[in-house]
Amino acid sequence: MGQKQRVDQQPGFVLHTHPYRETSLIVEVFSRDYGRMALVAKGARRPMSALRGVLMAYQPLLPDWSGGGEVKTLVRAEWLGGQPLLTGKELLCGYYLNELLVKLLPREDAHAELYAHYAALIQRLPGETRFEPILRAFELTLLSELGYGVPLEHDAETEAPIAAEARYGYIIDRGPVLGASPDDGLPMVSGQTLLDMAAGRFDDPKTLVQSKALLRHLIQHHLGAQPLHSRRMFKELQAL
Repeated sequence: MGQKQRVDQQPGFVLHTHPYRETSLIVEVFSRDYGRMALVAKGARRPMSALRGVLMAYQPLLPDWSGGGEVKTLVRAEWLGGQPLLTGKELLCGYYLNELLVKLLPREDAHAELYAHYAALIQRLPGETRFEPILRAFELTLLSELGYGVPLEHDAETEAPIAAEARYGYIIDRGPVLGASPDDGLPMVSGQTLLDMAAGRFDDPKTLVQSKALLRHLIQHHLGAQPLHSRRMFKELQAL
């Protein structure tokens, strides 16, 4: 989108900010209708800036922006309120979600369904006690929305329906294959896990363990050499 544009009152969330020049910020925003946007918030680091207390992650905003080129200019942002601040594990989960979006989501590529899933999840995080099922569901939605797809219901070679009692190896960009072994270097999953994932069920302990390993394998493939700092933080906290 190289043309000049003016967008007002666009629902969005701040994913990440970093300093720009002496007093400004570059703000990565996940917007409902325009996808991930890079916006320069001029003067946002000045003590008296109207933007200073508004550009918080995990808070619903209505930003306005204008301009052309890859980085637009943030004109103003309205905080919608009503969302408790995230703390503890909630905050770590939010950081993980934002890091996935920043590193995997192309800029200016709208994903309304993914945005709705993210917004609902951010709203659900405060007070949540079982984080893994909702994170797995989001990862699956993310991969699907990005067009990578995660075939779960049929054998990639025979197209036979997945059998709950069978064991499958999972081939990236193809799907589950019966008769594979760990020696092939593939993630191994039970048919029941695949069927549970296809149905959005992540309550069974075995499904949770296997789906986490499979989705981590797929996400890492698409991240390439990019590390996920949030995973390192999770590990360090667990080691305390």
